[in-house]
Amino acid sequence: MDVSPDFDVQLGREGVALGRRDRELLAAIAEHGSLNAAADRLDRSYAHAQRRVVELEEAFGPLVERSRGGGGGGGSELTDRARELLATFDRLRAEFAGVAEAERTVVSGTVVERDGELATVETPAGRIRAVTPPDCTDVAVTIRADAVTLNRPTEAPEPGGTSARNRFDGTVESVDRGETLARVAIAVDPDVSLTALVTAESVERLALAPGTAVVSTFKATATRAVARDGRY
Repeated sequence: MDVSPDFDVQLGREGVALGRRDRELLAAIAEHGSLNAAADRLDRSYAHAQRRVVELEEAFGPLVERSRGGGGGGGSELTDRARELLATFDRLRAEFAGVAEAERTVVSGTVVERDGELATVETPAGRIRAVTPPDCTDVAVTIRADAVTLNRPTEAPEPGGTSARNRFDGTVESVDRGETLARVAIAVDPDVSLTALVTAESVERLALAPGTAVVSTFKATATRAVARDGRY
């Protein structure tokens, strides 16, 4: 399972990721009793929806039971496996939302450049681009843990090659691992630690452990600054 920094929960298997749109499709099939009705309800192509169900079933197993003809004209319903996946998806999303809301990194800094609502803030860890209130210089920058993406140094995007304008090299300090999610503390400066929220699968894939070198990236639009006198 993996989670994107834009809070799009995904369940992954065999190279296929079941995401929010797939959850909506399966839920609509359960509600309306057919794939055709579900596609209409979601304003999607029936052919595309059918192909997507086939892709998901190749990875996760049977998800939709189909019947043809009969007095009711046939229809579709979800298998127990599909309902199990939906329950897991919803549980992970709820868990992620609750933890992400509480997990933040706050760094003090000084605004050195402005471009509309975005500003460049000089901090002990380096320069951070963030959404910043006007007419303030001394600010506190808040970085949500779910907004931080971790990469191996050899796989990290080049500076300027992604919409994630903020990029910091660092070293993993600790990994606090739960059943599905993990809080990872990354030292990006001797006095600054950045917290990232990732899935347990990502911990394994990136071999995250104390001492592991990583590159942290996060979008300016997901980063907020407030004046240190409390003004927003």
